[in-house]
Amino acid sequence: MLNWAVFFLIIAVVAGLLGFGGVAGAAAGIAQLIFFVFVVLFIGALLLGRRIIT
Repeated sequence: MLNWAVFFLIIAVVAGLLGFGGVAGAAAGIAQLIFFVFVVLFIGALLLGRRIIT
């Protein structure tokens, strides 16, 4: 999932450099959304993985 966030971030940077403002904004928004979903899932996995099994 983090790979998709980086992919859309690269698309946003390239589109911004080429002057495609609408495409850059959309790709940056998608990258930001995917990144935050990844962070939430990562923190959830850390919390669930720390359970002590007896």
